[in-house]
Amino acid sequence: MTGMILLIFLALMCAYILRYIAGRLRWSVPAYGGIIIVFMIVVLAVWGQSLD
Repeated sequence: MTGMILLIFLALMCAYILRYIAGRLRWSVPAYGGIIIVFMIVVLAVWGQSLD
């Protein structure tokens, strides 16, 4: 359970940082939901690879 809480926390931090950077560079700012979902899928895929 602690790992899932950490994953959600890291996804929120990643989304905030990416939105901040995109805003500063005057790029189109992506939605929080998309960033969080992609980040969680990537982290879960990396974690799944480490189980082998």
